Amino acid sequence: MIKLLSQLSRARKLENSIFLLIVLFVYKIIFPTLSSVPILIVNELLLLSVIFFIIAYTDDFISDKIDSPIAIVLNVGILTAVLFFIISLSSALFEESAALTEGADFIITILLTLLAFVFVGSLTYIFSGFRSLFFLRQKKEPKKLFNIMMFLIFLAAFSSAIVKMDSSTEYIYNTFYVLSIILISFNSLRVSWIAFLIKKQKLYLLIISIVLSALFAFNFALIISDVFIIRVLSGFSPSLLTFLNLIMLYGLIYFGVIFFTTLFHLPTAEAFDRKAEEVSSLIDLSKLITQVFDFKELADTVTKMTTKVSNSDSAWLVISKDGSLELASINNIGYLEADEIIDAIDWSKFDNNNEVTLLKKNNFSKAKGAALKKNHFDCIALAPLKVHNKLSGYLLAGRKDNYEFDSDDKKSIGAFADYAAVALENAKLFKESIEKERLEKELDVAREIQYKIIPSKTPEFEKLKISALFIPAFEVGGDYYDFFEVDKNKMGFVIADVSGKGISAAFIMAEVKGIFESLSRLIDSPKELLVNANEILKNSLDSKTFVTAIYGVFDTEKGKLLFSRVGHTPVHVLRNNNVKRLTPGGIGLGLDYTDKFSKSIKEMEFDLINDDILVFYTDGVTESQDENNNDFGTDRLDKLLVENSDKRIENLSNEIMKEITVFSKNKAQHDDITMVIFKWNLSKNKNGEN
Repeated sequence: MIKLLSQLSRARKLENSIFLLIVLFVYKIIFPTLSSVPILIVNELLLLSVIFFIIAYTDDFISDKIDSPIAIVLNVGILTAVLFFIISLSSALFEESAALTEGADFIITILLTLLAFVFVGSLTYIFSGFRSLFFLRQKKEPKKLFNIMMFLIFLAAFSSAIVKMDSSTEYIYNTFYVLSIILISFNSLRVSWIAFLIKKQKLYLLIISIVLSALFAFNFALIISDVFIIRVLSGFSPSLLTFLNLIMLYGLIYFGVIFFTTLFHLPTAEAFDRKAEEVSSLIDLSKLITQVFDFKELADTVTKMTTKVSNSDSAWLVISKDGSLELASINNIGYLEADEIIDAIDWSKFDNNNEVTLLKKNNFSKAKGAALKKNHFDCIALAPLKVHNKLSGYLLAGRKDNYEFDSDDKKSIGAFADYAAVALENAKLFKESIEKERLEKELDVAREIQYKIIPSKTPEFEKLKISALFIPAFEVGGDYYDFFEVDKNKMGFVIADVSGKGISAAFIMAEVKGIFESLSRLIDSPKELLVNANEILKNSLDSKTFVTAIYGVFDTEKGKLLFSRVGHTPVHVLRNNNVKRLTPGGIGLGLDYTDKFSKSIKEMEFDLINDDILVFYTDGVTESQDENNNDFGTDRLDKLLVENSDKRIENLSNEIMKEITVFSKNKAQHDDITMVIFKWNLSKNKNGEN
């Protein structure tokens, strides 16, 4: 029955309670007196059913307040006071003769019935309150004990009606009544929830329990001595009178137990409050570890919580940064005083310390320890902040009175230091991840710039075949190549490499493109063009940035190449299966702005013959490394050129890239790979292709 009732919704329980109350009310109007056995039995069954359903409903209602046991106790106390008021004044409200006469006035009957309903509602709520408190904070749910007690109370109440019908059955009533009191006494001992109250709540409960014990005692005394109440309630229902008696006894016993239990808990209340505060603070700090990544906010929270939980006067946080200690946060102490104390401590003694250490005034050897005297710090607790055995700082807490930190204080400070170390490390990593994300976005911008600068296709000439290859590294470099139309029979080209990486290199490369594109239309001489480009870049390049480049002009009518080189990789020329490296002099753009620069540049003219292959590249090609940090090198490049000289230059480029990829498969690419290959071809092959 109880299990089925618990499955009903709160609304359905309320509906059933109201329905049964209406039925009982109508029944009492029709049968105001219990003149026969059938009427009495039906009356008692209806009443007990009403009580049962109201208890089921109020259980759900009170369960919403189960986290506030003091509120439940106060509600029980208010209803008990209401009952005391009603019981005390009931004789004055109703004339005894009119209320007890068998043919009582109809209005008096209704009023007495409503009065009985007030008792029913109040008692059921009080009983539900006891039930909720009984199960509160229990490790095991002793439903059987409470259900047996409730069953015995109902049997005692119903048996009182049987006694009214047959006085010889009074022993049955007495048996159930005594057993109910025994179970009430036993169940009243289950008050484990008191241990979880803070000291202030326990003091409050101690006062309330005295008042309520007195109220329940007065009510019980009035019930058994007031003839009017006995006559009225027994006339309405013998079960209600018994139920009222037992609930008043329950309250008297229960709050008597609460008084003594609370009294015994008071000496340990402060320690419990402190532990509860510590646990709560650790939970809050745990949440902060995953939710807050602002270093300053975390540091301030740690010092504030440490002061509160360890019962210290001040707390401050010291972070290791660049080999020195830096004050990160303070609570209830000035920065100057905290710095003076930090300077007064010999930190070398605590480098390998994993435990909380207590420092007294005699531990401070330096004269700057005057801050101790100024603030009257008699004891300072010092806890290292360590993550994976790596020291990142210290958490300190100070007390001004002559009262050392005990073992519990040290454990609390140590726990906070451990949490703080993790939280601050997370904040640091989060900051680094944001910085990394910012740099990646910067690199994305640089890559976009780089892709826009690199030509999307190569020019087409009848005698000159061109293949270009550009493979960017994860980090953006400053590789650049381009082609320029000088006149009808001449094509200028450039391949360059800006030192450094990132968005700054990409912007310099963009500027270099504009410079070469403009100068190629005005200047025919590669040397003169590079000298002018160096002069223009004077205001753009800092002392740490330079540009290596090769600029040349192909004359497709005469079959000549005129070029100059400024600090760039050599030009590899494949002719008759032999590779020759051309390295005319020249220092990089931006390394010198005097006449020395122009004097260092040599201009070289090269006559082209059929099937000549010229390879221009950046250092990302020859400096690609394997897992042993060996460079790909120029010799491997020359060998590949010889072995694949008969292939089309597009295939030649692919073969070179394939070999570089295989060579460096176990090593990440660290620089852009850029290569431009030219092939001079005067004859046609079998398919008519040049």
